[in-house]
Amino acid sequence: MTAYEFVVVANRLPVDRTVGDDGSEAWRTSPGGLVAALEPVMRAVDGAWVGWPGQPDVELEPFTEHGIRLVPITLSAQEVEEFYEGFANDTIWPLYHDVIAPPQYHREWWDAYVTVNRRFAEAAASAVKENGTVWVHDYQLQLVPEMVRSLRPDVTVGYFHHIPFPMHGLYAQLPWRDQVLRGLLGADVVGFQRPQDATYFLAAVRRRLKYDVKQATVAVPTPDGHRRVIAKAFPISIDTSPYLELIAKPEVQVRAAEIRHSLGNPKKILLGVDRLDYTKGIRHRIKAYGELLAEGRLNVEDVTFIQVASPSRERVDAYVHLRDEIELAVGRINGNTDTVGHSAIRYLHQAFPREEMVALYLAADVMLVTALRDGMNLVAKEYIATRADNRGALVLSEFTGAADELRQAVLVNPHDIEFLKDAIMTAVEMPPTEQSRRMRALRRRVLEHDVSAWSSSFLEALASSRSTRS
Repeated sequence: MTAYEFVVVANRLPVDRTVGDDGSEAWRTSPGGLVAALEPVMRAVDGAWVGWPGQPDVELEPFTEHGIRLVPITLSAQEVEEFYEGFANDTIWPLYHDVIAPPQYHREWWDAYVTVNRRFAEAAASAVKENGTVWVHDYQLQLVPEMVRSLRPDVTVGYFHHIPFPMHGLYAQLPWRDQVLRGLLGADVVGFQRPQDATYFLAAVRRRLKYDVKQATVAVPTPDGHRRVIAKAFPISIDTSPYLELIAKPEVQVRAAEIRHSLGNPKKILLGVDRLDYTKGIRHRIKAYGELLAEGRLNVEDVTFIQVASPSRERVDAYVHLRDEIELAVGRINGNTDTVGHSAIRYLHQAFPREEMVALYLAADVMLVTALRDGMNLVAKEYIATRADNRGALVLSEFTGAADELRQAVLVNPHDIEFLKDAIMTAVEMPPTEQSRRMRALRRRVLEHDVSAWSSSFLEALASSRSTRS
């Protein structure tokens, strides 16, 4: 295998494999914030991306697609069930999101997690040049940094954690808590979305492993002394260029106008865009919106709410139940409030291409981001990037990483339904001058602190760790 100076390791490849009716094979860019964040970085370097192609029992040789060298990892159907749907998404995901849903702890899931992490680590170790760099991403691969270091001690290893890290009282529930901490500490730099997440991680290291922790530095014992690991926040962002290009296209602007017309040209359009996930607070915003209609504070002929909820983890029970609950709530509200010409909620359980999403952002007067817990939430930043006219309002949960940066949004505690209702009304009734004042500041933040700034700051920290080590 050809070796590369820079290797990204993530659960998924940045492309999805599709097979046509005639058996022809094609690849399309994967949805999701991680791919959107890293694809521009990969195009700028001579590197490789190690990841799973998204389908079980698919064995592929390394190949190049969309200008990126890809190293596919094969997972069996049982490994997808136990490693991905099981340990990653039914143990780690709910635990790290404040136990909004109860995590499940199964030893066979953990065994699969270890096995699959080792497979990713071995592929990365084989793909990286001597003294190269490996950048590992997210909660599915928390053991990979230590495994790569044991296989290739010459390599500089970075790890970025895209979701929250829980406080020690919750993290301590994990039966394999110490193993995960040691896995993460295999990296030279461990990055988080928020300073709070880094603080929780360092507290867990101090309490569980008894390592010496000073500010953002951990002294990890080695046979010949100590190794220095940095753990701090690097808030992720978006590549703003595609959004700025799309909002300037006449066909996208026409599509935005068509969306408004198809909804009966309401005075205000509210928009929610999420994966269908219990962490996103979709039920809370639907409940608040329904109560505003029932109380007469909003009128169905004046306001329409579009909720895009892209399918997610459809074989995990918690997600199946969530979809049923949301569809029942939407049906009840529409049944009680719809008129012949106006619908209270347009619920879209599907994913859309970026062009359609930008048209939806342009059409929307108010963006609702009411996550109960979120590492960052890039949707909020995407919406802001499209608001070149400085109009529109963002209602943003204070429990998102984005809330640390986007202070001019209407910040809200989504658990407080009355507070959430008032926040929605504040956004709906916000005067144009106030919208402009807030949106200018929000756009300045997003445009200046884009994905390039994020990756540069992390990679600079990683390079600094290499020079310190050498």
